Amino acid sequence: MEITPCNGSGDSSVTFYLMGIPSLPKSLFLPIFFIFLLLYLLILVGNALILVAVVAEPSLHKPMYFFLINLSALDILFTTTTIPKMLSLFLLGDRLLSFPACFLQMYLFHGLSCSEAFLLVVMAYDRYVAICRPLHYPVHMTPQTNAALAASAWLTALLLPVPAVVQTSQMAFDNTAYIYHCFCDHLAVVQASCSDTTPQALMGFCIAMVVSFLPLLLVLLSYAHILASVLRIRSREGRSKAFSTCSSHLLVVGTYYSSIAVAYVAYRADLPLDFHIMGNVAYAILTPVLNPLIYTLRNKDVKAAIAKIACPQEPKNIGIP
Repeated sequence: MEITPCNGSGDSSVTFYLMGIPSLPKSLFLPIFFIFLLLYLLILVGNALILVAVVAEPSLHKPMYFFLINLSALDILFTTTTIPKMLSLFLLGDRLLSFPACFLQMYLFHGLSCSEAFLLVVMAYDRYVAICRPLHYPVHMTPQTNAALAASAWLTALLLPVPAVVQTSQMAFDNTAYIYHCFCDHLAVVQASCSDTTPQALMGFCIAMVVSFLPLLLVLLSYAHILASVLRIRSREGRSKAFSTCSSHLLVVGTYYSSIAVAYVAYRADLPLDFHIMGNVAYAILTPVLNPLIYTLRNKDVKAAIAKIACPQEPKNIGIP
């Protein structure tokens, strides 16, 4: 029996072979391709519409919508790191990734995922200031402050995965490393290594838990203050209006953490490997496809701006008597 040599750490000659969903029959590859393609197009079109609407409509030049276009741009980037390769895999059987391409994909996937968690925290803070300190809102949420908050969320999130990605890249792999996933997820790449995987798997899991639960704690803290402030409003109409400004964000937060819960349960539960992979794929697609739907269906201002762009009203010609 021939033994494949295990390369040294950080060997760029390694090729990664994506196993996809191992037990999925080839007869389902084409239907899965069209489903993923449809979802990807919905993500691109939906988030692009929000970007154009907010930029083009002066009435939407407010902090809440500034953070919304950050979220939309993030969702486009986040899905573009993984879905095109999955489409190529299911349509063309393109399973190979070079060493740099795999680790770039891993870094972008996890970095952009962290960015979403921190942007949701920033959006929760915006709602907290708007409802709990409305008189101070114009002072606290200036364009400079908004830009600094958004930049901090992006920068912090993009720096967090660096240690895990760098250390994983130093692990030893066979010449062809088989990854049981549809893309280069950190845990799947670690499990493909022929080094001791325990320290890396533990570090990746700890980082994921911190990135997931710390932002969730901050969001819940913001909404605890918001709820306390709203309950002090005497009029029912005032309470309803205050809650309505938070409903879209709350739905997005719920969707994001529900998808994380699905991925976590699929990973921790004693389920077949395919369920682990599909749980992670659902996490990668579910939130980006639902975010634009939530903000266009539940936000009247965004809906009106998109309708204005899609169906511009022609100026009426007034005849001269």
